[in-house]
Amino acid sequence: MERILYYVICALACYLVGTVNPSYLIAKMKGFDIRKSGSGNAGGSNAVITMGGRIGVMCTILDILKAFFVVTASVRLLPELPYIRSIASVAVMLGHMFPFYMGFKGGKGLACLGGSILAFDALLFVFMVLAALALAFITDYIVFVPLTASVAFPIAYGCMSGDWVGAAILIIATVAIYYRHLENIRRIKNGTEAHLSFMWNKDKEMERIKGAIATKGNTKGEEAEKLSDPEKLNLK
Repeated sequence: MERILYYVICALACYLVGTVNPSYLIAKMKGFDIRKSGSGNAGGSNAVITMGGRIGVMCTILDILKAFFVVTASVRLLPELPYIRSIASVAVMLGHMFPFYMGFKGGKGLACLGGSILAFDALLFVFMVLAALALAFITDYIVFVPLTASVAFPIAYGCMSGDWVGAAILIIATVAIYYRHLENIRRIKNGTEAHLSFMWNKDKEMERIKGAIATKGNTKGEEAEKLSDPEKLNLK
């Protein structure tokens, strides 16, 4: 019973730290809601789009570090709890993705996933960063990075640690990350998801997206409304 209490307290603390979203808070200080601009995501990549490269990189690093520190602290403070690393990792990612004070609409979890990987094994983190960069440039889509990394990490964790129960717990974060990327997956299907090249070739990419929107004239319902208005694609 005491162990369960420690797990609950740790999960709650990690969730609360995860809700501290630098991209959202800095944008608020600048007078706008980052979730209504750029890609519509409260994360580092959208901070690059809406506030510039320096701020975006800083926000990404802060998100990585917050996950790294809370997972590392949890393991050091509660080493007797066998699944504390996985629970802390999941909790901080859920806090980032579903912060209570933002109406449970936060970031999409990639940077916090990276921080959790870094807290587990630095070499694995470097390997997955290099693999992620290669995947992003080959596919020209950032979205495939979190989708593949969130599946790869539980497998790597289980193989490297032998803790398959902990690996199964990490799948909770995998499901949450896929849920937060459902809109991106729909946009890829429609041809309206921004490519990675949007970062340095915005005008050309916007023309491509507008062309894709023009071919969707027979789309019905809410999706048609989104496709008919670039503003609602959050690609201003």
